[in-house]
Amino acid sequence: MVNGKKVVMVMPAYNAASTLKKTIDELPVDIVDEILLVDDCSRDDTVSQAESLGIKTVVHTCNMGYGGNQKTCYKTALDLGADVVVMVHPDYQYTPLIISAMVSPIANGVFDCMLGSRILGTGARKGGMPVYKYIANRALTFFQNIMVGYHLSEYHTGYRAFSRELLERIPFDGNSDDFVFDNQMLCQIIYAGYDIGEVTCPTRYMDDSSSISFKRSVQYGLGVLKCSWETAAHRVGWIKSEFLKDVKKRTDS
Repeated sequence: MVNGKKVVMVMPAYNAASTLKKTIDELPVDIVDEILLVDDCSRDDTVSQAESLGIKTVVHTCNMGYGGNQKTCYKTALDLGADVVVMVHPDYQYTPLIISAMVSPIANGVFDCMLGSRILGTGARKGGMPVYKYIANRALTFFQNIMVGYHLSEYHTGYRAFSRELLERIPFDGNSDDFVFDNQMLCQIIYAGYDIGEVTCPTRYMDDSSSISFKRSVQYGLGVLKCSWETAAHRVGWIKSEFLKDVKKRTDS
């Protein structure tokens, strides 16, 4: 708990049995009140590992995709009474050791959303991010900052934290069930007028860390371009974007 706010850590999991305990071992237990793991129909023993560690677990009976998994994570965390929700991948790519830096600005009303950035500092390349992913990250982020009208060091980190108010007002349930969910949600947050903070985050690219293929990376990149263009076009009234049309400005009742 931070500043009297309940903190729930959510973990969207898929075949994370080999790294789950290492992730949990770095968890600051004085900050996180409850842990929720949502298993997306893993083929290994992720679920039994989570249960043996005493983690509250929700199991998808069929694979819902990365975005679909997050939807369950956030809705269930709200049902658990979370005031702040922080997402940590159970593949040990991001360390839970900086959770305090992620949730404190939200619990104290400074920001509505926090991102753990691999690009600030030297975390990305030092942690083993492939060169092509680093270049794509920088190019896409440059394009998005122009199109979306914001300034972030990256839009593609999976280390994120949100306030309860934000999750209750952003219509993320209608977003994609695939990886572009992340970008759609950030565009919704920015369009609605919420404030986003960033902290430097070390990262770890190893054989047991989850990673999408080159083909899926290209598909994701095209989805990001489309998402960014739609946001810009929707903002000036050229189109009505499906994922933005129901977003209410923060000043709206």
